[in-house]
Amino acid sequence: MRSASAMLLLSTLLAPPLLAPPLLAAQNPPPNNHVFVLRDGGTSGRMESITVPPIVGAPFTLTLVTEWSRSLAGSGTLTLTNQRPIMRDGRGRIYQERWFLVPKGGTQKSEIEIIQIMDPVQHTWYNCAVRPKICELLNFNMRTDAVYKPSLGVTGPTLDGKAYRQHEDLGTSSTSGEDVTGSRDILTLNPGVMGNEQPLVSTRESWYSPRLGINLVSKVSSPTSGQQVFTVTSLTTSEPDPKFFEIPEGYKIIDHRRPESSGPN
Repeated sequence: MRSASAMLLLSTLLAPPLLAPPLLAAQNPPPNNHVFVLRDGGTSGRMESITVPPIVGAPFTLTLVTEWSRSLAGSGTLTLTNQRPIMRDGRGRIYQERWFLVPKGGTQKSEIEIIQIMDPVQHTWYNCAVRPKICELLNFNMRTDAVYKPSLGVTGPTLDGKAYRQHEDLGTSSTSGEDVTGSRDILTLNPGVMGNEQPLVSTRESWYSPRLGINLVSKVSSPTSGQQVFTVTSLTTSEPDPKFFEIPEGYKIIDHRRPESSGPN
């Protein structure tokens, strides 16, 4: 019971959300605008993860290793971690599992919490909770014919004048056998914007694979949410087993889909 209670507390406060905000933002584009900017990491009560777009003809299977470190009052850091599989087939369908974050180096074992299956052709998103065996069926509005590009800042003051952004190109490299392009954006928030007496400096570094359309390494650091590192391991680019894109046996489906908007008249 003690282990279960600790796991529940971590899941409530720290685990990735069922509907990650970066993905939701990309799901609701302005009409006739099908260019989406991919943005990993961040927090909105719970930690957000990487964004995987539904790209056709670029299948993969990978393990995503996540570490989230935050400073403790006085000294030291608290680091949580997990590993979880993500797959995309040649049709652009996406399968991923959400696992609880657990203390790094501790005895507590992570457990699977959610299975997610997205189909851009059927426009379906199944969010399947493992313990109660319930799948919530949602609209999936990301498109296979859209353009997906990495989040790249521009050096200079932000439009609202509250911060200054410095963009750095880090060149090219190779990660997990894939060619990647690196970039770093440093955002300095002016004093007083968030009640801060001193400037707040946040850093976002990513290594993007143009062929797969995802970041293979992402590092996000801010004074308010600590440091998040997402690293792709065990990457293969063969077609995943089709069974992963089927609804797990014995799960109840609850349909939450809304009628698709026809757009402005």
